[in-house]
Amino acid sequence: MSEYVTDIAPDTVRLERSLPGPIERVWSYITDSDKRQTWLARGPIDQNEGGTVELTWENDKLSNDSDDDAPENFKGGKTHTMRGRVLACEPPRLLSFTWPGDKGESQVTFELTPKGDRVHLVLTHSRLASRDGKIGVSGGWHAHIGILEDILEGRKTRPFWKNFNRLHAEYKTRL
Repeated sequence: MSEYVTDIAPDTVRLERSLPGPIERVWSYITDSDKRQTWLARGPIDQNEGGTVELTWENDKLSNDSDDDAPENFKGGKTHTMRGRVLACEPPRLLSFTWPGDKGESQVTFELTPKGDRVHLVLTHSRLASRDGKIGVSGGWHAHIGILEDILEGRKTRPFWKNFNRLHAEYKTRL
């Protein structure tokens, strides 16, 4: 399992992590708005095929980063809301939904598999329309899942914006 997002197809990237279980705990951090906002974004996810997904990012609240580290379009605590639809949901193992973007709709899939007292997370982001899109989601997912990992492991969370900026630059050369 690579620490980094891997490029598995021309339009698809994948990230894998081993997280402390049980699986229901990890599932709740993916699907429960209050828990999800601690590492990604808040908002409801209707856990039925065809249901709605609404995610609102407040990345400045994820860590004690300085606003100076945020990209220009996120400075000043700006939020961003995305709306998609659930493509598949099989609690507590699978959640897949659409992800609207500037160049079309992509797809995000979370797969969870118990491995002893750990949970194997596979996050796949597919149907990405451009290299820039792949770079952006790779750095973003890597940074966000890193915070989830810190929370589940009981560690102090890493600084989001500094980590995101570093990873975004790395993925420009990796992908």
